[in-house]
Amino acid sequence: MSVLVETSLGSITIDLFTDERPRCCQNFLKLCKVKYYNFCLFHSVQSNLVAQTGDPTATGKGGSSVFALIYGEQARYFEMETNPRIKHKKQGLISMVNNGDGMHGSQFFITLGDNLDYLDNVHTVFGEVAEGFDVLKKLNEAYCDAEHRPYRDIRIYHTIILDDPYDDPPDLVIPSRSPEPTEEMLKSDRIGADEEIDDTKGKTEDEIREMLEQKEAQANAQILEMVGDLPAAEVNPDDNVLFVCKLNPVTTAEDLEMIFSRFGKINSCEVIKDQKTGESLQYAFIEFDETNSCENAYFKMDNVLIDDRRIHVDFSQSVSKLRKSGKLGELNKSKDDFRSKYSVKDQSRKSHGYDLVFDNDDNEESKKHKHSKKSKKHKTKDSDSDSESERRKHKKKSKHKEKERRRSRSVDRDTKYKRQRSLSPRQRSNQYERNDKYKSERRRSRDRN
Repeated sequence: MSVLVETSLGSITIDLFTDERPRCCQNFLKLCKVKYYNFCLFHSVQSNLVAQTGDPTATGKGGSSVFALIYGEQARYFEMETNPRIKHKKQGLISMVNNGDGMHGSQFFITLGDNLDYLDNVHTVFGEVAEGFDVLKKLNEAYCDAEHRPYRDIRIYHTIILDDPYDDPPDLVIPSRSPEPTEEMLKSDRIGADEEIDDTKGKTEDEIREMLEQKEAQANAQILEMVGDLPAAEVNPDDNVLFVCKLNPVTTAEDLEMIFSRFGKINSCEVIKDQKTGESLQYAFIEFDETNSCENAYFKMDNVLIDDRRIHVDFSQSVSKLRKSGKLGELNKSKDDFRSKYSVKDQSRKSHGYDLVFDNDDNEESKKHKHSKKSKKHKTKDSDSDSESERRKHKKKSKHKEKERRRSRSVDRDTKYKRQRSLSPRQRSNQYERNDKYKSERRRSRDRN
């Protein structure tokens, strides 16, 4: 009693435990027979744990047993089978998903790890994988998001019953052939199961190199746009402008225009100069009237000797002089609209911030008056608060100083008393005499003064 399950990763052969789990096996076999599992997603794949499928809605909350197709919605679930006890000991076991209160529907999972004891007595094991362990390995290595949904869809394409010991119920409708999938079945926000994700497949080395260079150029353009060197990443320079470098400092724009004019009409020729000194920076831009003339000049004039210097000619990569057309034109237009909509209130002020107002503001004077009143109120409040805080700080400091003085006096008295107690009677009398002499001298000095 076995079933062949064809998936997008390969085929799996499942042997069923019909003697130990007759009701689960009957449900699974008949659902396979009516092609219920066709195009079902593996909606939850947890590495070294389980790969869950069997839900046509791919949400983990849908699906119903085969008995619902026979008896109606009230038979959507059936009770789990607990005897005999079969544990989730090894990889490749097939088990029915517990939909709550020990009830099963159509969802099942394949174990991807060993010794999953905490699944015992919760989900019912009813089969095992006999062939197709390479598919289990691919399932185990699938890249998934935080909700364990694979980034690339893994689907069951077809189920083939190799042996069925159960009779078909009389009310069960069995299709003569596999039905075609609907748009809702194949609808997904992930990479399709049949979608090719290898961009280099079927391409030559030159094509692959060109594709990589193009991607790198796009990435560089986006970086330049972010740092402000390009107005837009999709902007391309004009094809009729040449960039000429390695010029002799004495070469002028008139000289270049006379030399390059033999290839066609020149609209402008400019040698870039230093803004302060006015000296040539030894490179120039030449704009032709036609693109063909620019291409001919590029192929003919590269590495040509001009004024004792071999110049280098290339197509211009500068976008500084692009015309306002396409996306760049729209971008510049939006910037101009923004600038015209807002203006600085007072350009002569040099404060830390400027107020932005609409040009059509009619009540500027009244707003200025209100703003000045508010600022005065804020200033007075701030000054009052500052003065109160200073007073409090001064009081705290004075109290602290008074405490320190009292401590020092008490310490002096204690030390003096201890010293006197440690002296002998003769030493004390001598000290008293010295004190009396000192006091009498101080009195005499006062009297003289």
